[in-house]
Amino acid sequence: MKRAVVLFNLGGPDAPSAVEPFLFNLFNDPAIIGAPWPIRWALAKFISARRAPKAQAIYAELGGASPLLANTRRQAGALGATLGGDWRVFIAMRYWHPMADETARAVAAWGADKIVLMPLYPQYSTTTSGSSLADWHRAARRAGLAVETSTVCCYPTHPALIAAQAKLVRPLLMEAAEAGKPRLLLSAHGLPKKVVAQGDPYQWQVEATARALVDALGIAGLDWQVCYQSRVGPLAWIGPYAEAEIARAGRDKVPLVVAPIAFVSEHSETLVELDRTYRDLALGAGVPRYRRVPALAEHPDFIDCLATLAREAAGRQGIGCAQGARRCPKDRARCALAA
Repeated sequence: MKRAVVLFNLGGPDAPSAVEPFLFNLFNDPAIIGAPWPIRWALAKFISARRAPKAQAIYAELGGASPLLANTRRQAGALGATLGGDWRVFIAMRYWHPMADETARAVAAWGADKIVLMPLYPQYSTTTSGSSLADWHRAARRAGLAVETSTVCCYPTHPALIAAQAKLVRPLLMEAAEAGKPRLLLSAHGLPKKVVAQGDPYQWQVEATARALVDALGIAGLDWQVCYQSRVGPLAWIGPYAEAEIARAGRDKVPLVVAPIAFVSEHSETLVELDRTYRDLALGAGVPRYRRVPALAEHPDFIDCLATLAREAAGRQGIGCAQGARRCPKDRARCALAA
C-alpha cells in the first residue's frame, strides 16, 4: 500500500516580488477575513498593497525570501526517512507554492492508496489547520483524488512533542541563570479575541502545551508566562502581549528565555520578530540577558512525534486528535472534533 503524508504549513514568499501576492492570498482567506467575497477581495487588495513594503523589508533581513519552505522540506525529508517503506511525504502550503492544488495533483499522480493529513500546527485553530484542511478537500475534489483519508487535527500535549521542547528549553534556562533567576516566556502567534469568543480552541490548546512543558521541565519555582506575538490591525487580540511581558521583565530586571511553542519551523516570526525586534526591545528595556529557544525543526523527538501520529492515523479514517477522544472543553465549539 502506498501511503502519503501531506504536511501543511503557512508558506512564505520566495522572492521580493512574491510578497504582495502572498499577503493577498493570506487576507483573501475567509478564515482570516470573514467578509463576503467582493468585500474580502477588495480588503485583501488594499491591505496587501499597504503592508507589502514593510513585509519586504522584513524578508530583506532574511535574504529577500522566507526560509519556511526549505525548512519544511527538511522536516518532510526527516519524516520520510523515519517512516520509510511505502510512505511518501508531500508538502502543501496555504498561501504560497506549493499550494494544495499542486500537491493534490502530485499525490494523485503518485497513486497513493491512503492519505494522512498532518498540519504542522500542534495547536488547532480554524485560521490555520482548519483553513488548510478545508482548502485541501477542495483541491482533492478538483484533482479527482478519491482516496481513503485520515486527519491529525492537533497534538498540543503529545509526549514526544513536549519532550523535544523541554530538551531545547532546559539548557538555555541554565545559561540564562548565570545572569539571575530567569523567566521563561512561552510565546505563540496571537489571534483576535473575537475568533476565540466564537469557540476556536487555539488559546486553550496553547496553554495546555505550556502547562505540559512546564511540568516536563520539573523545575521547582520556575518563573514562567504564556504570551502572544505578531498581532496586526485594529482588533483586540488575546494576551498578554509579548511586548508587554518583555517590558515587565525589564522592570523586574530578570533574564528572559523565550520559547516559541506554536511554531515548529524557523521563519520571519522567529528569525526577525523574536531574534531581532524583541531582542532589541528586551535589551532596551533593561533585561540583563535574552535567549531564544530554537524551533523544533528536525529534532528527533519531534520527527518521532509526527511519525507516530502518521502511523496511528493510517489505521483509521476521518479526523482524530492525538490524544484520542476530544479533549477541548465543550465551550470550544469550533474544535475540529466538535461534530
